[in-house]
This record gives sequence, structure tokens and C-alpha cells, in this order.
Amino acid sequence: MNISHLIRVFQSTGQGWRRGVARVRAALGAMVVMSLVGCASSVSVVETWEGNPAAASNAATLEAPGEIRVTRVNGRAMTNFLMDDLALDYALLPGENEVVFVYKTIWAKSGVVRNGESKVHVIESEPQVVRFEAEAGETYRFDFDQPESRQEAEQEMPEFSAEIVSLAGASVATSTVWDPSERMTAARTPIPESTSGSSLVSGDNALEQLKTIWETASDEEKKAFLRWAFE
Repeated sequence: MNISHLIRVFQSTGQGWRRGVARVRAALGAMVVMSLVGCASSVSVVETWEGNPAAASNAATLEAPGEIRVTRVNGRAMTNFLMDDLALDYALLPGENEVVFVYKTIWAKSGVVRNGESKVHVIESEPQVVRFEAEAGETYRFDFDQPESRQEAEQEMPEFSAEIVSLAGASVATSTVWDPSERMTAARTPIPESTSGSSLVSGDNALEQLKTIWETASDEEKKAFLRWAFE
């Protein structure tokens, strides 16, 4: 066997190995894409309540585009997902709802970007809050002006607000800057009403009531309760 034959064998083996690597990479890429699609479908609808309230069977839907990041609904913190620009639908219990959100735009930087420096400009609004009466089974969406440039976004951001619009296109509420000191007066996880005027409730109902009251209590109220409980 001469040297030229060995070179031909090596080249043939190398090409086969490279083709195998390419196939493996393609398969892995397909698996990643399928995984992301599966994750997106599993988190595309986010429930905004705890427990199993009866009204959840006919919940309303709030569609949030990628530019809107909902942080709290009715005082309950929403999950932060890996991708900030993920469009999500939020299931809302019928009745009064309070939604806190942030609007964010991303613009590519022009020119040379230094090592370690972000390649984009991120422009965010102040936390916004919107309160509206959600009808059972209705679908709502955010409506807001879309800036055409970074300069326009920077100019509009201090006065930013968004409307909540029904499926028919009717505006039901307009957002304002969120004040964390303002709290909803009513809990959105329904508390079972006592029957026939009795003050006795089951252990499960009492626990659910305590959980609901705890979530809506202020820090001072929580401290006072703990002092009372352990005295």
C-alpha cells in the first residue's frame, strides 16, 4: 500500500466523519427547535390565580405581545420566563382585575461595539398599572403607539401609556404609572361565603381564607398577625 492510497482512504474517512457530524448537529438543532416549540405552547397561557376557583372555567384572556412584560396580576407576582420578549396570554378571573406591566423596546446600536458592551439599546417604561372589569370568556389585548426609531421611543417613554382593548376593538381602560402603595381592596381568589349565618368553616376553607388574606395584607399587618399568633 503506497502513500497516495493512504491519503485517499484518510480523505474518504474524513469526509464521512464530517458528514456524520453535520447530521448530528442537524438532529440536535431540530431537537432544540422542537423543545422550544413545546415550551412555548406549554407556557403560552398563564393562570393568574391560585387554587381552583369556580370562575376559572370561564376565564377571560389578556393577550400580551413581546414588548409587554406583565409583572403582577391582582397582587400576585408573575413568573419571569427565560425569554423576555415572549408573547403570552394571561387567563383572568371574571370581575375586577389589576395588571402591572412594563413596556420595553430594543434597538440595535450603530457603529463599533466594545468588548463586554451591550449591542442594543434597551428602553423601558416606568411600571404601569391598568384596572378593568373582565367579562367571562372575553379576550382583551394591549394597544399602544409603536415608535419608529430609538429617538422617538426615548421621547415617548416618559408619557407612555397603553389601552386595554376588547376583541371588538372597544377601549375598556388606560394604564397609568403604578404606585406600589395602592392595593386592590378585594382579593381575587374567591373566599367561600358561610352558609346559614354559621361562623363555622371547614379546615380547608379556613386555610384558603388565611392564604388569601395573607397575600393582600400589608407588611405591618403581617407582622402584627405573627406577633399575635406566637404570643
